[in-house]
This record gives sequence, structure tokens and C-alpha cells, in this order.
Amino acid sequence: MNTRQEKLEAFGRLLDIMDDLREKCPWDQKQTLQSLRHLTLEETYELSDAILQEDLQEIKKELGDVLLHLVFYAKIGSEKESFDIADVINSLNEKLIFRHPHIYGDTKVKDEEEVKQNWEKLKLKEGNKSILGGVPKSLPSLVKAFRIQDKVKGIGFEFHDAEDAWKKVDEEIQEFHAETDSDKKELELGDVFFSLINYARISGLNPDSALERTNLKFISRFQKMEELAEESNVKLADLSLEEMDVLWEKAKRMS
Repeated sequence: MNTRQEKLEAFGRLLDIMDDLREKCPWDQKQTLQSLRHLTLEETYELSDAILQEDLQEIKKELGDVLLHLVFYAKIGSEKESFDIADVINSLNEKLIFRHPHIYGDTKVKDEEEVKQNWEKLKLKEGNKSILGGVPKSLPSLVKAFRIQDKVKGIGFEFHDAEDAWKKVDEEIQEFHAETDSDKKELELGDVFFSLINYARISGLNPDSALERTNLKFISRFQKMEELAEESNVKLADLSLEEMDVLWEKAKRMS
């Protein structure tokens, strides 16, 4: 592993390269905070994919891409004479110190849960008007639900255990089945999802990772079905559901 000095030198070199690109590269010169936004989201999802695959070399690569964007935003901020990368880092340092009084102060905590509760209380002291004020509006719905639940847990708004949370899942499923109005049924379906995500969270499971792993598994098996059909000189679309089920079971055994 690199020494602290080598790490600092590498970061300094990145800042120098960013200065060069902003000054000399036509594409980099044209970028704005707005134009980079969708690219940053794409890079973040690529990092997420690499993490799910536990591909350390790919994680390293995607972390570099995300870091480039962070430096790029700071460079634009300095051009607007609003902030630079040092301001970004110093602000982060001060926030971390303030939110970890059990490390940098006299506060005593007994476990991880107390740390999280203190974190949310300290955020309110920083000016946040609501515990949920820090949940990004643009988060994917599943991730947003998880973060909402995790945040309100920080002040004690939480089921006692996973068993109680599952009772809520059962209750919401019954309400969903009982509803006949289509608009209200959609709302009830949302309640089912929300309660199921809550149960997963309390059980120590990540519903977003779980669903994505299932997505990847389905894609793999379905593509194997397509391969099996092609080997038999048939098209999936021409098969009956029963025939496709046979290929599906064969693909499952091969995965």
C-alpha cells in the first residue's frame, strides 16, 4: 500500500491534471455543474454494480471516476469563486468531528445504535428542521424508503423487532387484497412495499441489494433460456408458457 505522502502526491497530481483539462480540453472546458450531473449518476451506478459483483479492480476504477467528478465540481466552484476542494474537505472534516463527539469530545456511547441516534440529533442542531430533511428527493423509491425508515429509527420511531414488523407486512397485504378501487389499490401496494422494506431493514437485510441480485439472477437465467432455444432452432416468442417453463427450469439447473 502507498504511504501517506504518496497518497497526498497522487491527489495533488489529480488536481494538476484537472487544472490542465479545464484550461486546454474543449470538452472539459464546456462542462457545467448541470451537464456533469447525469454523468455523475451514471458513474455512481457503475460503482454500485462493481460493488455488487465484488470486483475489487473494477471498484478501484469506478472510485476513480467518481473522484474525478468530485474534483471537477470543486474546480467549477473555485472558478465561480464560491468554494474550492480545500473548502469541501475542510467542511467535511469539521462535520465529521462535530458528529462524532464520542471520538472528539466527552460523549459516551455503548453501541452503534447510540452513535446513529446522536448523529440524527446533531444534524437537527446544525439547522435541519426535520429528521427527514436530508433524504434526497431524487433517490430511487426503494432506497428512499430504506433511508426514511433508518432515519426515523434514529429517534426511536421503530418496531420492537422483526416479528412485529412482519405483522405489519401481513396487515398491509390483507388491506391490499381487500381494496377494489384501482387508485387506492396502488396506494395499498405502496404500503406493502414500504412495510416489506422495513421488515428487511430490521432483519439486517438490504432490500435494494436483494432485489438487484434477483434482477441479475433473472437476467442470467433468461439469457440462458434464449441460448437453449437458439440451440434448438426455436424462438422463445413462438413457445407456449409451459414450454418456456421447461427451459426456465433447465436454465436454473445450469446456473
